[in-house]
Amino acid sequence: MGEPIAFSGHVIGLLKEYMRDLVDQAAQERQSQEQFGFTPLSYRPDQAFSDLLALLDDRIESEGLQVGLPNTFLHDMWSLCNEALPPVADRVWLELNLDGPSIGNARVRELTYRFLIEFIESRSQGRH
Repeated sequence: MGEPIAFSGHVIGLLKEYMRDLVDQAAQERQSQEQFGFTPLSYRPDQAFSDLLALLDDRIESEGLQVGLPNTFLHDMWSLCNEALPPVADRVWLELNLDGPSIGNARVRELTYRFLIEFIESRSQGRH
């Protein structure tokens, strides 16, 4: 395994903004589903990672250079998500079991992304 991937504060800030967008989107989707009587399907951290990577791919294509994302950002995030999935998924599972039975996509995304940011920050500080 090579050097830990480290992102600048600017890149972490953009990442947090994109994550907030995904959490908000999931909350809106759940509200719409409940309005029409649909029961949301279970949602997992690996799906939250996939949604994040898809959004990043789209954002990089549309605005990557303008907002200062590095050329290797998507590849770096892909590698990081693969490495982070086991510990993040375990933490999300524990947290969700404390929350109770009615867990929506927004909560799974919120926890997944929070723990992913903690993982990224711990790696960049050499604690992982």
